[in-house]
Amino acid sequence: MTMPRVLRISFGWLLACGALLSAPIVQAQAYPNKPVKIIVPYPPGGTSDILARAIGQKLTDSLGQTIVVENKPGANGNLGADFVSKSAPDGYTLLLADIGALAISPSLYKLPFEPTTDFSPVTMVAYSPHILVVHPSVPVSSAKELVTLAKSKPGKLNFAASSVGSAPHLAGIEFASRAGVDWAYIPYKGGAQAITDMAGGQADVMFNGMLATYPHVKSGKLKILAVSSSKRMSAIPDVPTVAEAAGLEGFQTGSWQGVLAPPNTPKEIVARLSTEIIKILNTPEMKERLAVQGAEVSTNTPEQFSTFIRDEKSRWAKVVKAANLKLE
Repeated sequence: MTMPRVLRISFGWLLACGALLSAPIVQAQAYPNKPVKIIVPYPPGGTSDILARAIGQKLTDSLGQTIVVENKPGANGNLGADFVSKSAPDGYTLLLADIGALAISPSLYKLPFEPTTDFSPVTMVAYSPHILVVHPSVPVSSAKELVTLAKSKPGKLNFAASSVGSAPHLAGIEFASRAGVDWAYIPYKGGAQAITDMAGGQADVMFNGMLATYPHVKSGKLKILAVSSSKRMSAIPDVPTVAEAAGLEGFQTGSWQGVLAPPNTPKEIVARLSTEIIKILNTPEMKERLAVQGAEVSTNTPEQFSTFIRDEKSRWAKVVKAANLKLE
């Protein structure tokens, strides 16, 4: 083989390698050049769905491509999450989900995906706390009085669990464990049925999402004792936090919503999406829109979001194990 022939082969090989290495960069620079799909792993009308449509509407303008929101409910959100985890890592299929539910699932189910490794976290979107409520017939006016009452009647107060293993259910377990109380858990198939029974007096106490529950407080059917956020909510500034009212330092539960992409999505695409979504969320219009829904904007970097998911998984695994919670 002559030297020129060797050089031609080597040069051609280098060009091929360069093309392969630059492919992700070119792909990221061209992104997006077709519609982007946001998968919501729950039925229409819930918090994740509302957020996905609000963000999608604005992303259509900022990215210059149509954002399509598609609901894929099933298996407590795990069906849609699995779909996204196995989608092409090109930024055209995203997941908007309740991160608490996603982090709790590995402790309760045998999943076909791993929340901490099978996604490329983009950014947190919003946080909505639980509120601690009782039926008006329960003779307490504060979380501290509720603890005193529950201790005087172990196992007698009925706690309405929106579904077994849900974030509100685990909030009740964590509260009871840390406060040293014991109550009877009544499992429901969803938050709506639990709230209906609470309002009707068939259950005594519950944690549940502020969005769905606060209207019943305003109508007088339920009595609010505390909010599960780390600080008081601007929408209900007179309501103390659980940490304040029950002396449970650091107690915080609720719904953290976030956007994730399939694993190995190019960092340039993740960064672009993160920047655009955060910019949208921090507009006065979006902040006000979320506040009306009982939520507040809560964003972070992809790296911070990844750490948050790992920490939440570890945190709830301990709660589930300590409670010896098993799904029938």
